[in-house]
Amino acid sequence: MPRDFQWKLPGAHLHLKKKEGWMTRIHLDGWLLLALLVLMSSGLLILYSATGSNLDVTLSQGYRLLFALVVMLVIAQIPPRFMQRWALPVYVLGVVSLVAVLFLGIDAKGAQRWLAFGGVRFQPSEAMKLALPLMLAAYLSRRHLPPNMKHLFIALGVLIVPVLLIARQPDLGTSLLVASAGLIVLFLAGLSWKIIFSFFTLAIAALPAFWWMLHDYQRNRVLTFLNPERDPLGAGWNIIQSKTAIGSGGLQGKGWFQGTQSRLEFLPERHTDFIIAVLAEEAGLIGVTLLLALYLVIIWRGMLIAANAVGTFSRLLASSIVFTFFVYVFVNIGMVSGLLPVVGVPLPLVSFGGTSSLTLMAGFGVLMSIHTHNSLLNR
Repeated sequence: MPRDFQWKLPGAHLHLKKKEGWMTRIHLDGWLLLALLVLMSSGLLILYSATGSNLDVTLSQGYRLLFALVVMLVIAQIPPRFMQRWALPVYVLGVVSLVAVLFLGIDAKGAQRWLAFGGVRFQPSEAMKLALPLMLAAYLSRRHLPPNMKHLFIALGVLIVPVLLIARQPDLGTSLLVASAGLIVLFLAGLSWKIIFSFFTLAIAALPAFWWMLHDYQRNRVLTFLNPERDPLGAGWNIIQSKTAIGSGGLQGKGWFQGTQSRLEFLPERHTDFIIAVLAEEAGLIGVTLLLALYLVIIWRGMLIAANAVGTFSRLLASSIVFTFFVYVFVNIGMVSGLLPVVGVPLPLVSFGGTSSLTLMAGFGVLMSIHTHNSLLNR
């Protein structure tokens, strides 16, 4: 029998062991749902401004978020033990879809990342952000923890296959997010610091080879990150304009719909990857701080659910979902502010996009299932 994985947050039991109500019976966590609804509503307001008051785009995103909410509700009804049982088929289906992208994928902006069925496009790599930690959590939860070298290398093989397929598309940003979602499962499974340090050393040693494996535009992104002014009208334009928008907002911002960088179209990708720069210019530091506080509430609630989850599988999976959400936020804000290279990671539930929002809400559905099913069992 595997040794049970456990971790605690101070006072976590005080927050989640209250009397259960009707929300629990329909497998929803009220506080997490409320925070998500506030975030999505705020995101639609920001998007409306970022698109120049384009109601059609905003409504389109609203419909996508509504569908994502329905998916979250459906997934929340699935017991964790059922998810564990179906982890392998879901993972295999995800890998097969990634292989299909290489041969049947739709090319857009120099990358082949999409599949289309019946006129509906979807991005299989997004689904792997959930399918991979689901598979790893199911595999490791049936083994003694911490994993021995045999089980560790099998788990790494499960992780590497989809990451390489996604990187091949090419989609460096998503491949890094998928890798981080899997690595946190391995880390929380009880890897010793000796093993972690060994892998970290190998990764540092492999950087020169990794550099030459990158596409020209990807290497250019790294060089631009180090010195945006080397090509201010070309590769450095995006980040220079983004930092200009963020800095010009000051403390209180220029006012709603008053951002010059976005309204005059200096700011690129203002409704997707760089949307927080629009908020920073129009609502200033105060607006950005409020949005970050909302993200923090969601992350903290997710951590409480993970800390109180029953069973190794539930804890590993819940922790990975929360950590992946955090990485989304961290990477997007880091790249928009010039602290990280631009890798095309959207701001969760705020940037325009359907597949990403659907995957995130599916993950929150899993979180709610883990919390509410365990709560009903413990009555």
